[in-house]
Amino acid sequence: MNKTKKIPVIVRYIPAILIFLLILGIAIYMFSDVNRTTTDESLAMTENNIRRAVITCYAQEGQYPPSIDYLKENYGLYVGDEYLVHYDMFASNIMPDITVMRKQVAQ
Repeated sequence: MNKTKKIPVIVRYIPAILIFLLILGIAIYMFSDVNRTTTDESLAMTENNIRRAVITCYAQEGQYPPSIDYLKENYGLYVGDEYLVHYDMFASNIMPDITVMRKQVAQ
């Protein structure tokens, strides 16, 4: 008599399920990494745009702008609502300290 053990159907699919879950986990991790990189680049681009507008103002007027609002009104600078801008001006002939941060959303 030939006795063969029958493997339950669910057991045969376990390797395929594990591989699927592994690929899904890798995809989720990579998506979050791309999202983080995009966010960091967006923040850096916003800060560079502000610095460029400040330097343009200095080149045209001979003094640094008194505020970010001045740049928005006179030079068309746009800063998204998701950013906080710290603009610390010491004197009209010294480059201001510019820091851009992303707003934290309360959960």
